[in-house]
Parts: sequence; structure tokens; C-alpha cells
Amino acid sequence: MNTRATLSLAMRALLRNRSRSLLTMLGVIIGVAAVIVTVAIGVGARTSVQQQIASLGSNLLIVQPGSVTTSGARTGYGGASTLTPADGLAVATLPGVAAVSPTVTAREQIVAGTQNWQTTIDGVAPTYTFVRSWPLASGTFFSEQDVASAAKVAVLGQTVVQNLYPDGSSPIGSSILIDGVPFTVVGTLAPLGQSGMGQDQDDTVLVPYTSAMERLTGQTTVSALDVSASSAASVDTVQTEITSLLEQRHRIVAPQPDDFQVRNLQDVAAAASSTGAIMEFLLAGVAAVSLIVGGIGIMNIMLVSVTERTREIGLRMALGARAKTILRQFLTEAVMLSTVGGTIGVCVGIVGTLLVSLLAKWSTVIPISGVIAAVLFSALVGIFFGYYPARKASLLSPIEALRFE
Repeated sequence: MNTRATLSLAMRALLRNRSRSLLTMLGVIIGVAAVIVTVAIGVGARTSVQQQIASLGSNLLIVQPGSVTTSGARTGYGGASTLTPADGLAVATLPGVAAVSPTVTAREQIVAGTQNWQTTIDGVAPTYTFVRSWPLASGTFFSEQDVASAAKVAVLGQTVVQNLYPDGSSPIGSSILIDGVPFTVVGTLAPLGQSGMGQDQDDTVLVPYTSAMERLTGQTTVSALDVSASSAASVDTVQTEITSLLEQRHRIVAPQPDDFQVRNLQDVAAAASSTGAIMEFLLAGVAAVSLIVGGIGIMNIMLVSVTERTREIGLRMALGARAKTILRQFLTEAVMLSTVGGTIGVCVGIVGTLLVSLLAKWSTVIPISGVIAAVLFSALVGIFFGYYPARKASLLSPIEALRFE
């Protein structure tokens, strides 16, 4: 019996009991659909986290103040006020550094006409948009001349624009008061949305860091140094060079602790990616249990089918059918059940993924490799769980099978 005849015979056998075949496939359909949906959610979550981390900047390193000890009490990170704009200029001369932006942060009430809003004021350098990969939506950014003269110019985030200019008018050229100091709006930032920690990145006003230090905070130190490495491959090297340079500038020798910390966001991205991958495999593994349950259902139904068709098997053997032909026929039926069920499950899974994305507003990504793996796994389930019933059918004695009632 050739392959075409085997497939035709298997199809007719399954169609004779349509309801039973459909119910048997239901376990595989649910299993494959569950695998598709869970993998899509896992990959989507991992991709979303990676994009959020990437949106923080181009090969970004963040230098923050460290901890100091006062009267035996340690302040924790951020307690030391030792980072200065001069440190940023020194870091910018390192060979692997593409750009540096000092950052001075304050929380202030701002006023524009009859509207007011409390937001974060970030004093930064003109290189900030490059370091953070943050383009402008309109207007211009301030220049090095504005930094040198501590100019009273500002660039607004989209959340600030919406709250200070609810009528939709352009803020470019208008004047706002920051802690009572008038600043001229020269540009607006493109929307970034929420950070990975749920913070609104658009709720900010950017001013020259010299203006923030001289006109708003009165500080002589900065809150952080945002550093962009020239390439992703050089991030670790640049991190080591920054540490060595600042230890020299701050006269820190072992065993003294550093009064700063250098954070490498690639480590955060790698950790997030690893965690996402583990969760993705965990979800897929849980969903795969449904496929195994579906496979047990296939084996059960095929054993019933062998019992029901014992006389048919005996008759075919008496007419010359070989044991391997009987084995191939029943194995084909099992594989057909699981493969068709797997294909339907893929369609159900894709629809389910779209519904999850639409209703729950979750980021989902359906990987082609996941779809192919789900269908292949369902076929393997059919082979694995269908082999025993098929083997049992092929080993029946023709005489005993013909006597079966």
C-alpha cells in the first residue's frame, strides 16, 4: 500500500467518527494554542523591556554619587556630593567616550500664563539628546553658548506641554517661570512614554546645567554624569577607564571606597533578557503539558479504535496485509489527528494572541520559530502516543482477530 492510499484510508477512518476525532484533537488544539499565546506574551514582554532599556540611551553609562559616612552613619548611594562638571569634561576626553552630559536634577513648580505644573527640572548639556537618543518634536535644543552663559532657555517634555498649553498652542518662544525665574521655551521633546519602572519620561523640563546650578539649585556639584560609549563593544572598557580616572581625580586609594558608582545598563539589559527568556520557557513548558494530555487522549482513542476494528484488521491480514502496513495505517491516523489539531491550534493561538494584545494592551510577538516548533511538537506527540496502539494492532493474530466479537 503506497503513501497516498494510506493517507486516504486514514482520512476515511477518521471521518467515520467525526465527533470523536474532533474531541480527540481538542486536547492538541488547546495545547498548541496555549503554547502560541504564552510564547507570544513572553517574547513580547522581553522585547518590550529591551526596547525600554535601549530607549534610555546609546551605549549608556551612568555615573552617580556614591555613599559617605558621617558620624558612623552611611548615607547610601547619592549621599556624596563629589561629581562636578569638570569631572564630566575629563571623562569626555577618554578614547572610548562618544559624549558626556552632566545632569542636575530638581523638582520645581513651573508657571505658563494661567497654567502651572510641578515637574522635574533636568539641567543637562547640549549632548544630552545624543546620549539619551531623544529627538526633538519641534524647535531647537540649546547650544554650548547657552551653557557657557547660563542662558535662561528651556526644552519641554510632552507631558509638560499638554498641561501648560492645554489649548494646543505652540509653546515655542513663550516664557515660563521656573521657581520664579523666567525661561524662554526654545523646543519640545518627542514623546518617550513610560520607563521600565513606570515613570513618565515626558514629565520633564530640560535647561542648561549651568543655568540649573546658578539660577535654581545653587549647587556646585551635579546629580549624575550620563556617558555614551562609542560602541557597544567598548562599554566595559569605558566603564573601567571612568572608574580609574575618577579615582585619580578624587584622590581615592585602596582600601578607601569610591565616592561614586558607574552603572552599566547593558548588564541590566542582559539580566532582563535572561529573566524574560526563563519566563518564556517556563510559560511554554506549562502550556506543553496540555499537549501531553492531548497526546494521552490520542493514545486512548486509538486503542479504542484498534479494539473496534479488530475484525477489519484480521480480514486485511488474511488477505495479505503485512504487519508493517497495519502499523503504518494506525500510526498515520494518530499523526493526522495531532497534525491537523496542531494546525487548528496555531490559528486559534494567533487569534488568542491578537485578542490578548487588543483587550489587555500587552505587547505580544508571535515568533515564526515558535509556530513551527508547536506544529512539529504536536506531530511528535502523535507519533509517540500513537505508536503503541499501532504496534498493538500490527501484532494481532489474523485468526484471533477474525474470531473477535
